[in-house]
Amino acid sequence: MENVAETASTNADLKALSLSGSAPEGFWLRAAQQTGGVGRRGRKWESPQGNLYCSTVIDIRPSDPPPSSLSFVAGLAVHAAIRAALPDVPMLLKWPNDVLVSDSKICGILLERVKDQVVVGIGVNVAVAPEVEGRSVTSLAAEGAEIDAAGFLDKLSREFEACVTEWRNAGLAPILEKWQSLAHPVGMAVTTSDHGGEKITGEFAGLQADGALRLRKADGTLIEIRAGDISIG
Repeated sequence: MENVAETASTNADLKALSLSGSAPEGFWLRAAQQTGGVGRRGRKWESPQGNLYCSTVIDIRPSDPPPSSLSFVAGLAVHAAIRAALPDVPMLLKWPNDVLVSDSKICGILLERVKDQVVVGIGVNVAVAPEVEGRSVTSLAAEGAEIDAAGFLDKLSREFEACVTEWRNAGLAPILEKWQSLAHPVGMAVTTSDHGGEKITGEFAGLQADGALRLRKADGTLIEIRAGDISIG
């Protein structure tokens, strides 16, 4: 594990290391502050002092489940680490890789493939909850946790390693089963958008074997969603 005071993006740094062949699986990079953090779909990720900004690397092996399913692994690891710090607050996993605490966004997860590795970036609001337009946000501190970013990463890295081991050894099915037990229940209202931006509303109908979200429209039609964002409730 390496800690730096400041960098543009821990994911960008690990992608560069991966390209040069010098990023071993299990290596973690944490920055106290980022100047150019990026979230999913290129969204800007605000990075004030006190929060967790980190990335790690996973090798892609021929026998592994699909690399994209590491989003579920990361979500479960973050959930477990937060639950250890906040044993009593309401929490919910939201497809594909959100973790909600008290119905509010608390983290960001970004997967980027580099040749035969996946760089997994994780940002968690530990001390501060930066404003996100159109979203309710919170932080570990606001929810009552007494932990700093370094302490949280210590727990998170161990949870992540355990989840990756299960993902490799037992396959994707147990990961998805565990994820769904902690996520929005089947039957909950879900809204997403198609490629043209038109909203699609229906009920969450569980996950496919590859992790795709199944949405049941009002007319009973089932559709599968493999990329994009959803809103629930």
